[in-house]
Amino acid sequence: MSCNYAEGLSAYENKGILGIPENFDTEEIVNQKCKELANLINESKHVVIHTGAGISTSAGIPDFRGPNGVWTLEEKGEKPTFNISFNDAKPTKSHMALRSLVEHGYVKYIISQNIDGLHLKSGLNRTHLAELHGNMFIDQCQKCRRQFVRSTAVETVGQKLSGRPCKSNDFGSSRRCRGGVLHDTVLDWEDDLPERDLDMAFMHSTLSDLNITLGTTLQIVPSGNLPLKSLKQGGKLVICNLQPTKHVRFSKSNLITILTTSLLQDKKAHLVVSSYIDEILTKVCKRLGVEIPEYSEEMDPTKSINISEWTLSQDIVKELDKEFKQYKK
Repeated sequence: MSCNYAEGLSAYENKGILGIPENFDTEEIVNQKCKELANLINESKHVVIHTGAGISTSAGIPDFRGPNGVWTLEEKGEKPTFNISFNDAKPTKSHMALRSLVEHGYVKYIISQNIDGLHLKSGLNRTHLAELHGNMFIDQCQKCRRQFVRSTAVETVGQKLSGRPCKSNDFGSSRRCRGGVLHDTVLDWEDDLPERDLDMAFMHSTLSDLNITLGTTLQIVPSGNLPLKSLKQGGKLVICNLQPTKHVRFSKSNLITILTTSLLQDKKAHLVVSSYIDEILTKVCKRLGVEIPEYSEEMDPTKSINISEWTLSQDIVKELDKEFKQYKK
């Protein structure tokens, strides 16, 4: 079940402030803000999306710090009542909208903290996605470091060896890996973030003229700080979330003050939209004239009978690094 991931993590006390009440904009305000957001996307040249657990709640996967989040309920000695297995979860309208926005050239890159594999299942191309905390549907070889798609969600956390041999041998003799063993890619608290994904995420966030966060309180670092990387160079930040982010700099002692004043509108953001992510992206796509496709198993690598590779090419990283170095001059 989806909460098993949280149960598999090592003990960790600093999970941030839990259970903050959600704030909803009125329908009229949501419409106005979505119009502004669509205009910002249309006018920007390098749009980067940052996704958190809030983008997957409509798929039946609980978030962590929401009023009914896994860790919020855990603190009360409870568990989520609305639950679904990772194997049965399907990409939401938001996941499919993001794939379409990428394919239409409106979004350059997506950076995800999620391990649920729904971006993968949506058919999003690997070259447009950084998965900073791993993916339950991806194995990696501890020797050649290549990644491969699984048909079922892994049951371990913390990059544990499975004992299964590297799947590169199934691609032909010219690409064989001798002696490599697969491990899960789902990070535990103290694990290092995947280097290539983190490098891509950092460079894209810095190069971006518009960073948009979807369904995240930005409490986990370094991923939570990435959307701010372009602010000093004039980039804009848009926050779409039902709770204030960590950049409001709140604490339990001033929580009531925050929820009743304009501090709820994050001071670092050009725009804050407080609504469900599915609703926001549906309205934005409509204004941009972008059709949101339905989920199809034919586009889902986890449903393929053939082994799919999910390795982020080092050539892609080097190509972006050249652009990044020119930008920094």
